[in-house]
Amino acid sequence: MSDINYYAGIDVGTSYVKMVVIDGENQIIGSHIERSGAVLTNSIESTLEGVLAGSGLLRNRIKHITATGFGRRNVKFADSIKTEISCHARGAYYNFSKAITLIDIGGQDTKIIKISNDGKLLNFRMNRKCAAGTGSFLEEIALRMNIPVMEMNDLAVGSDNTSALGSFCTVFASSEILTRIRNGERIEDMARSAFESVARRVIEMDVFHGTIVMSGGVVKYNNVIVDILERHLGKTISVTPHPQLTGAFGAALYASEYEIL
Repeated sequence: MSDINYYAGIDVGTSYVKMVVIDGENQIIGSHIERSGAVLTNSIESTLEGVLAGSGLLRNRIKHITATGFGRRNVKFADSIKTEISCHARGAYYNFSKAITLIDIGGQDTKIIKISNDGKLLNFRMNRKCAAGTGSFLEEIALRMNIPVMEMNDLAVGSDNTSALGSFCTVFASSEILTRIRNGERIEDMARSAFESVARRVIEMDVFHGTIVMSGGVVKYNNVIVDILERHLGKTISVTPHPQLTGAFGAALYASEYEIL
């Protein structure tokens, strides 16, 4: 066991901190996720402690740690840093090994990343100007409906409604939900409308050809968004094996390529 090398990637996102540890065969042997919180450094340290406990490793067994995400420069124990676009592309491509278009829906942003047949980053788009098309949009709608956001998916599955909310703006969409509640509309239909809005915002961001892959926390907990996008795009969509960990896994793959002298 002592001659096995381990590597880690930590993705410090706006909503969650995600970390994975892989072995020399690129197999995930431990992972941990924490809310980013107001004090980012505390969440980062707590995530490290969690992944070590889960993998049964001591810190000195990890040969290299690569940090990514918007808060990557806050990871004091990182040996290197990479951009979140590079890490998401690398993590997704590893599982498909062909040209793909990656749709990553996170808590605060949505990324469209196009990757070539040999794994090179071709281009990308990001939605960071507002909450539309992100997890925080769904959280706000769930709040207005007075239900846990984790129940949104199951409710939406129970509806055949295909209409989106009237506005992408979170404030106006919330007001619309209140009006629909007052008018006695089914909660299942309102939940479905929220996911329709997220899907349509994604579709507006780019043109989609070839193999489409999805990742991110929203996809992990809400498979209905995949069904809706498949209907709109007329394509079968694949999902990465560990959708919320795709960026952290990509960072770990980069970490495994660094040679410590």
